[in-house]
Amino acid sequence: MENLKNKVEQLIDSSKYDEAVKLVADKFSLQIKVEFLKNDYHFINDENTRDIYKITLIKDGRRFSFNFGQSINNSGFYYTKGVRKITIDRKEINNKHLVSLIKTSDYDFLNNGKSDVIHYPKEPTMYDVLTCLQKYDVGSFEDFCSEFGYDDDSRKAKKTYKAVVKEYDKVCSLFNEQELEVLCLIQ
Repeated sequence: MENLKNKVEQLIDSSKYDEAVKLVADKFSLQIKVEFLKNDYHFINDENTRDIYKITLIKDGRRFSFNFGQSINNSGFYYTKGVRKITIDRKEINNKHLVSLIKTSDYDFLNNGKSDVIHYPKEPTMYDVLTCLQKYDVGSFEDFCSEFGYDDDSRKAKKTYKAVVKEYDKVCSLFNEQELEVLCLIQ
């Protein structure tokens, strides 16, 4: 396991994140299933919508599924028109009425070949998911609040704490202690 940790550290230090994750996934027989759910607000304080996916991690016949909020930059269909960012509703992409939308001024770049750029959503990668997983025990509620700046008299903080502990317990059900040490390198 020490040899694997060293290889992963070297790859991470060389900014070869996807290679590091592929090595870990291969060694741990880890698979990922990614399923698009919707474009919506995911986090409590979200000001923008993002693509939300159901992620299932599969290892040795065990599964852990959870919702994952993709980065806003990698979410949704949109195009840039000058400095404006114009979102295209995902439902409209495969809709027969898109043709009529294309003829509106906001969408006419699709017909006339202007140099505006359309951006397509990107599914979360294994690296995206593994970096966001809770791989450390956060301790007591008081420890959690102190470490992350939450008010220990807050219901929202208590709810967040319980969700983090639940995620950590699920991660521990998939990975043993040595594997978690390797996963902690992926940040």
